[in-house]
Amino acid sequence: MTLEDLSAKITAARAVDVLDSTIAFGELTVTVKLEALVNFIDWLRLDPACKFSTLIDITAVDHPERPERFDVVYHFLSMYTNARIRVKAAVAEGQMVPTLTVIHPTANWFEREVFDMFGIIFSGHPDMRRILTDYGFRGYPLRKDFPTTGYTEVRYDEGEKRVVYEPVKLVQDYRQFDFMSPWEGAQYILPGDEKKGA
Repeated sequence: MTLEDLSAKITAARAVDVLDSTIAFGELTVTVKLEALVNFIDWLRLDPACKFSTLIDITAVDHPERPERFDVVYHFLSMYTNARIRVKAAVAEGQMVPTLTVIHPTANWFEREVFDMFGIIFSGHPDMRRILTDYGFRGYPLRKDFPTTGYTEVRYDEGEKRVVYEPVKLVQDYRQFDFMSPWEGAQYILPGDEKKGA
């Protein structure tokens, strides 16, 4: 079955749930309503023509300019048809996404990572806590409004004999760049240049 046929089949069978279906760069992407996400993914897993039984990854994309700020993105593989599909659902900030751990137990750590990096909460998740950052970490590093320097820095204090957290302090000297290559505008005297005027 070609991607075009698969897209047509999915759109026809789940017309109420599917908002958009596109093929780009040899990959099928289906955008679905958030409230239909779990039922749609379960249907993809069980339908004899699809059989997308392997969850490859879950991630998110931040679009701060949109009312529905995030796209939660799921990647699936069908070992039976050798096909891949990407499923997206738009999520507003503060809105919860239903967990997939009931259908795909491997979603557990993927959803924790999305929570840790983007702050998206998955309702019904058995252990919704940070997985990559410290317990006291502030903010969500993959959001586009997160500062590249972070909010705190960690260092070992020899006097206190422990790790301490401090606000980030950047010296302004390290932020000044002239963006000039070493060969532009520099006054170099190379061996033999003294003979040029003679």
